Amino acid sequence: MNLNLTHWGLKPGHQVQAPDLIARLRATAANALVRSSDYDLNPDVILPKGRKLREAAVLIPIWQRPDGVHLILTKRASGMKHHPGQIAFPGGKRDASDETLHATALREAREEIGLPPSHVEIFGDLPIHETVTSFKVQPVLGLIRDDFAAIAEPGEVAEVFTVPLIHVLDPANYLIEGRRWRGMRRRYFAVPYGPYYIWGATARILRSLAGPIAP
Repeated sequence: MNLNLTHWGLKPGHQVQAPDLIARLRATAANALVRSSDYDLNPDVILPKGRKLREAAVLIPIWQRPDGVHLILTKRASGMKHHPGQIAFPGGKRDASDETLHATALREAREEIGLPPSHVEIFGDLPIHETVTSFKVQPVLGLIRDDFAAIAEPGEVAEVFTVPLIHVLDPANYLIEGRRWRGMRRRYFAVPYGPYYIWGATARILRSLAGPIAP
């Protein structure tokens, strides 16, 4: 497992073992203080006064497999009203029955990919991420402790897949791209992997794990 990340104090070609990788993730979560948003690369955006943000949470499921440490992501169904076909974490808005945002993340992961909450050890939170759809999203880091068979939620999740964690931890794999949205050109982060185009809020949240962003 080659990981070339200078902000982690590693030299080029340094061989990182899975337990060390997870320990470093814990430290990253503990020291991550800067909030993120869909507007980070678009400082010209003027947000309306008095707007209300709804609470939501996503689980960032870290899975140690025989061939390394992986991240579980989903591809949303093409028939979804919001963000059809996009790559996302398991997650969603907080229900009234959710005692905490951790509970929200675990419930959504159970519903969307069939991950039992008892299989997950939550070991940290990333900073709140604000979306253009007026959600304040709590990203929750969870280590999967037991094996499980992923089951995509019918009608909402088209596919469940994994990405090597080292891929999203390397800043060199991130792009800044743009497209027109509501009549204006907007920039966003993307971290493509194989046939999967990971972008927007998902890529921005993952970018928080990859170290500081140069101004």
